[in-house]
Amino acid sequence: MANDFYSTLGVSKSASQDEIKKAYRKLAQQYHPDKPTGNEAKFKEISEAYSTLSDEQKRKRYDQFGNADAGQGGNPFGGGANPFGGGFQNGQGFEFDLGDIFSEFFGGGGGGGFSRFRKGRDVSVDVQVTFKESIFGVSKTIRYSKPVHERGKVSNRSEEVTVKIPPGIDNGEMMRVQGRGEVIEEGQPGDLFVRVYVARDDRFRKEGAHLIAELKVKVTDALLGATYDVQTLEGDLAVKVPRGVTHGQLLRVRGKGVPMQNGKRGDLLVRIILDIPEKMSKKAIQLAEQLRAEGI
Repeated sequence: MANDFYSTLGVSKSASQDEIKKAYRKLAQQYHPDKPTGNEAKFKEISEAYSTLSDEQKRKRYDQFGNADAGQGGNPFGGGANPFGGGFQNGQGFEFDLGDIFSEFFGGGGGGGFSRFRKGRDVSVDVQVTFKESIFGVSKTIRYSKPVHERGKVSNRSEEVTVKIPPGIDNGEMMRVQGRGEVIEEGQPGDLFVRVYVARDDRFRKEGAHLIAELKVKVTDALLGATYDVQTLEGDLAVKVPRGVTHGQLLRVRGKGVPMQNGKRGDLLVRIILDIPEKMSKKAIQLAEQLRAEGI
């Protein structure tokens, strides 16, 4: 194995899914092409490593065979009846071209029928989703352009592909659609990498499986308790603010967060922000002074 996906993400082979995800997020933020420290090739490399290690079935095949696509066709290399099924590919998108390997032993300059193991280049495209779509998942039809080699000529072909974006995807995460990249003669097409950008929502912030929101509460309601309408991604919900709530305290609304693989959902955490008035009437000041005299 020319490269190790675990080393790419900087985690051990016994790393948990949470550790793998945290490592990916850290590296994705560092190497995102839009960042000053960005590196598109490195970003693609860590995204491919994450796409394999974050999927338990792919990870098992990768740990056993060194290839996430192996072991699916009755042989250790995948690809159905063909024991070499499309070549060997590491986490960086680099290929061992079997046509070149066999031509070294048998001559023929890459001929002899082995040219079919060549693979076209990968193509990347960006897609933007709303914050709500990133939480619940969505199918997006994407139009993009890819190079096509036919009869010695190269042309750019406009293509459409529908991609199912999973619930809870993070900004900057990349998905791979196999076989939708560059088309070459007598070889396999490359892959399409879809980079997902999540539009900002001023009402919510995602933190793992939970959503964070803020709620302004009047001082008197904080002292005496009250009921407020709280925004969720599915509409307003009446939430009871308990008496004596403090600034910055979190109220938990269960089951209104991010859908998880086990069928459950995270929670909506509502951060209390005390709404202190900038101006007060004389009567209000007098009442506040009375409260202070009571030690409140």
